[in-house]
Parts: sequence; structure tokens; C-alpha cells
Amino acid sequence: MFELLGKAWRLTALKRIILALLFPISLAIPLTPANAAGDLLIAPTRVILDGRRGTEVILNNIGDEEANYRITLELRRMNAQGRLEDVDLEKATDQEKYALDAIRYAPRRVTLPPNQPQSIRIGLQPNDGLPDGEYRAHMLFRAIPKAAPVDSAGAPTEGLKIQIIPIYGISIPVIVRKGNVTATAALANVRIGKDNEGPTLEFDMNRSGNRSLFGEIHVTKPGVSEPLHVSKGIAIYPEINQRVVSIPLSPELAAQVHGEIVISYYEAPEAGGGLISQVRTVLP
Repeated sequence: MFELLGKAWRLTALKRIILALLFPISLAIPLTPANAAGDLLIAPTRVILDGRRGTEVILNNIGDEEANYRITLELRRMNAQGRLEDVDLEKATDQEKYALDAIRYAPRRVTLPPNQPQSIRIGLQPNDGLPDGEYRAHMLFRAIPKAAPVDSAGAPTEGLKIQIIPIYGISIPVIVRKGNVTATAALANVRIGKDNEGPTLEFDMNRSGNRSLFGEIHVTKPGVSEPLHVSKGIAIYPEINQRVVSIPLSPELAAQVHGEIVISYYEAPEAGGGLISQVRTVLP
């Protein structure tokens, strides 16, 4: 039997068709995190398989029209800024290839009427010779666009008219853990930075061990009961030992982080919410 994990995560609707005058037809394919695109509800948004049992991911179309999705496994690596980058199969490591070989799922294409759930079954290919460790692939749910209607021939147009159809993809990590896997983290080098949007609160997250970490960052101030800021879904994967975490600072938050602050990294609530690491610092 398969078991449903996690909580549903609602994704906001993006439905616009963009018109331009460049090429006959073009497809834009922005891959977005599981909390930011389309009329698709996914539960859970992160899957961990330990070999004891399989699980399910439940899809639900919260739009008003029938939708089609193709489901594939992709490889992605985290970089030092915490972003995930696509990996060509030809450049994949043995450990990454093991993940593609080990993970089994069905079906691989679904048609979802409005508000009709569909389960995707996920399991593991038996492989007793697989070395202990953590293996990861990303399950991509990519919308299949409907065929565009042919324009009426009765109204001639000048120039070249094209239609760009955005194809939205949502990905979730599927993590395989075998044997004894552990990890610890340390937070360091807290500073005020800046990106294209404005000031940021930045710090380094250092990882050791043979598995990933996933949780929440809480920024607190001594004597203040409520956190100044909470960032959820902060991960550091085994392919890197250090990453930068960058938190955008609104004018209000920027004023609050001066002086003594505490930055804490907690496990996700569904994993127990325990403290992973903490750093106390004073910012000018």
C-alpha cells in the first residue's frame, strides 16, 4: 500500500497567452517551484523514500478546465547560492544516475478534470548492492498545452503574428535514503548584503555528513517573543558543503535587524521541528 505524505500546497493560477511578432510559434517553459505556478495542487511537495514502503503524490486540478500533465524525472544540482541547476545526463555522476535507476513511478501522463484527484505511485527498484547514502531526483509535472485553434481565414492580417504559449512546470524533490545517513549544519558569517531588489540579510550555511538538511530559518531578537522573520523550505543538499542563504529585507525588517539578533535553523515541523543550528551576532 502507498501512503500519502505531507500537506497540500496551493499554487496560484497563471493563464495568460502572450502575443508577439517574432517567430511563427514559440514555447516558453519557465520551471517554477511547487508553491508558485499553475492550477495544480500537489501533496506532498517533498518525498523521502527509505526502502520500507512506497508512497503517493496526489495531484488535483483546481482550475476550471481539464488539464494534461506529463511526469518525468529530472536531475538538478544545488549551487553555492542555493539555486538548483539542470544537469545533463551525459554529465551526471554515478550517484545521480543511481537515483534515476532506483525511482519508479506511474502513471507518467495524466488528464485531470477540474477538482478530480489523481495519485502518482512512487516506489523503489530493489537494489541491495546500492551503496549507503542519499540519492535524489526531481519529479517534474509539466503542463501539456492544448492545440491552439486555427485563426479564421476570413480576416487577412498584415505582417507576422505569433502566439507564445507558456508551459508551466512544477518540480518536487524525490529523495532516496539507504543505510546510515546523518548530517549536521553550522551557521556563520552573518552580514548585510544587497541584490537587485535591495538590501538582504545573508549568512553561510555549512553542512557535513552524507545527507541533505531541510527546514526553516527563524530570525529573532532577544526579548522579542515573535520572530522578526521566518523562511520556510530552506535546504542544503549533499552535493555542496556550503551555501549562502539570502533573506530580502523590507524597510521595516531592515530597521529591526540592527543590533543583536539570533538566527536559528530548525527541522521542518513535519520532521519534528528540532533545532539544527543557531548563531547569535550583532549587526551595526
